[in-house]
Amino acid sequence: MHVSLTPELEAIVKHKVESGLYNNASEVVREALRFMEMNNDFVAQMKLDRLRSHLAEGQRQIEAGQGAVLKSKEDTSKFFASLNNA
Repeated sequence: MHVSLTPELEAIVKHKVESGLYNNASEVVREALRFMEMNNDFVAQMKLDRLRSHLAEGQRQIEAGQGAVLKSKEDTSKFFASLNNA
């Protein structure tokens, strides 16, 4: 198996090996994958909490009259086009 990493991630792996905590890059990647597997529920809960926070903020904005009413596909297209131009 071959895995490509960004330069930033590659530097992190290299630093971990150089620290002496790991013998090689494979050990670092295996440890990271074990950590991800053990913490899937925690990470999913964090993502869900963040989504709920964003939804609550959106609700507050709507209640404060800061929302946009999009009644048609054309309204939606214009709205997103205006975001791209901002």
